[in-house]
Amino acid sequence: MSKLLARYAECIFWMARYMERAENLARILDVHETFSRDGRGAKDWYPIVRLNGDVERFFSRYPVATAENIVNFYVLDGQNPTSIISAVRAARENARTLRPWISTEMWTHLNVFHSRMLALKPSDVSLPNLSRQCATIKEACQAHTGITEGTFYRDQGWYFYQLGKYIERADQTTRLLDIEFNTLLPAQFEIDSQLDFIQWHAVLRSAAGYHAFRRVYPRGMTPASVAGFMIFNESFPRSVAVSVNQINDLLVSLKSRYSLRAGNAVMERIDEVQAALESHTIETVLRDGLHQYLDWLQLRFCDITAELSLAFFGAVPTPAQTQSQ
Repeated sequence: MSKLLARYAECIFWMARYMERAENLARILDVHETFSRDGRGAKDWYPIVRLNGDVERFFSRYPVATAENIVNFYVLDGQNPTSIISAVRAARENARTLRPWISTEMWTHLNVFHSRMLALKPSDVSLPNLSRQCATIKEACQAHTGITEGTFYRDQGWYFYQLGKYIERADQTTRLLDIEFNTLLPAQFEIDSQLDFIQWHAVLRSAAGYHAFRRVYPRGMTPASVAGFMIFNESFPRSVAVSVNQINDLLVSLKSRYSLRAGNAVMERIDEVQAALESHTIETVLRDGLHQYLDWLQLRFCDITAELSLAFFGAVPTPAQTQSQ
């Protein structure tokens, strides 16, 4: 790949990741406001800070983890690299570099979306208004996905866009499940109250998976069934298994179609993850330690990103790009 193409490929890859990241965070904030409560029935927003690995950064800017502070930190705070506004800004900056490569519709939509984010005030994301604003953000991200699907030329750039999207999605799913499972898990892996049911319902909603889950499990819900569905189900679009299979297929097609020699180390990493998914069931994962398994997967996604960046972009990701990893 030429240096110019490598630069464009990198921008396309990270544009996709940032938009996937923004939608994921909006979904988590929305669902948390609607469903998530602690054992006393009060909403506990601190797990969102832990989910994104932002404990030190958050408390360097805010004295207490109130709902208002956390929402502001993750929606409007431009100095927080893991906020929605920072993700949208980064996606737009990558799109600016890509003007010769992306459609006018893609650029126009991202530009308008960014302007709308800049216009938001704290009152717009206060708790009574948060769900409505999160819905607007999710719809904007989904519109971007649809516009990209319908207008983005199917060349090498398309493959890098899809790779970015699925790597980010896999990472976010493991991160969500890791934090929420350890926060909500009853001692005996059973849901023993209406509150527990609502909390696990919220986990599925955060991954846009509740209705898909009910197609597989029409009745009943256990932590094991939720975790197994989100990790191993090969028909749920946001499961780890689907994302990893997509990453593998995309990279194989990219290398074959364009006769690219680079990327063998990435393929080895992907093979390693696929083997770990195929050789485990949710029962063995729970027995041996879900946190350890998910942490191992997250580290492998970091490795895949680094190897892919080195192979095709000529450099490893910068800290600013990998803030949520």
